[in-house]
Amino acid sequence: MPVPRGRRHRRARSPSHDCRRGAVSPLGTAGDGSPAGGDAPAGVRREVALARFTTVRTGGAAELFARPSSAEELVALLRWAERRQLGVGVIGSGSNLLVADEGVTGLVLKLGGALAGIEPDGPRLRCGGGARLPQIAARAAQLGLSGIEFGVSIPGTVGGAVRMNANAYGGELAKVLEWVEVATAAGTGRRDPAQLGFAYRRSSLESRAVVTRVGFLLRIDEPERVKATLADLRAQRKQAQPSGIRTFGSTFKNPENPRAEGRSAGQLLDAAGCGGLRVGGARFSPKHANFVDNDGTATTADVVALMALGRARVAERFGVALEPEVQRLGPVRLPWEQRC
Repeated sequence: MPVPRGRRHRRARSPSHDCRRGAVSPLGTAGDGSPAGGDAPAGVRREVALARFTTVRTGGAAELFARPSSAEELVALLRWAERRQLGVGVIGSGSNLLVADEGVTGLVLKLGGALAGIEPDGPRLRCGGGARLPQIAARAAQLGLSGIEFGVSIPGTVGGAVRMNANAYGGELAKVLEWVEVATAAGTGRRDPAQLGFAYRRSSLESRAVVTRVGFLLRIDEPERVKATLADLRAQRKQAQPSGIRTFGSTFKNPENPRAEGRSAGQLLDAAGCGGLRVGGARFSPKHANFVDNDGTATTADVVALMALGRARVAERFGVALEPEVQRLGPVRLPWEQRC
């Protein structure tokens, strides 16, 4: 039987506190995506719905939203947000993201224009932080460049991939990165990958730093050979993972706990009977239980309640505490995490 739906939330109108980002100071809201006005940089809009920018299609609105198309615009926005003491969040492809049902106070950014471009230079590619990995992998294949084929299986952007040290099918972003350019309120600067503290599905990149561009150093190969590898990886992904659903991809990280006996998070969830388990409009996919499927009516609260239920079942049966892989924007609090 379906589990009762998680609690629904209304949009928060008072200052909120996010354990990960700290306090933010809300401005007035027009509620219609209108220009922010006042001292806000051009292009900043109020109350922009965010669910459409995510692949799971849940969550509320951004109090303030902007789509910078250059590093200069981005730095200006970050400086303005710092002066106004606003929290800042970034949405890439929204493919690994849960947005709070009550919305997000502060400023939410989505990179576009030159910040989403792909520029070849011999065996190198210069890519904007908003460029999508599948497009980068496809462009590299056309150019006969090998090393980033695994990106075809990661439906995210470069910026999110750097922050998470994305990997798939034996490939790892850190292995092909030559440099990373980041923007903060102080300006832009280039960093060596060794400075970013890469580990399994994480980096030490600070929360208010935004990846603007990266440089990939790849290997020259035959275009047809690289394209064949892409086709093989696409086929593997289609066979192993559900497709055509509203999902954010992997829900939990694969555990390092020896009690897992080498099993992945999906295998543990399946063995604990979570495949097909439902809370409200969210369920664990019967094909791969580490994927949450939104039937079109789910809220973020439904997803969180489902995650908590699946995690509890795995802990009870195997003594393994699964940790979330999905990123969160706004006050999305998981029941098992310590509150501030």
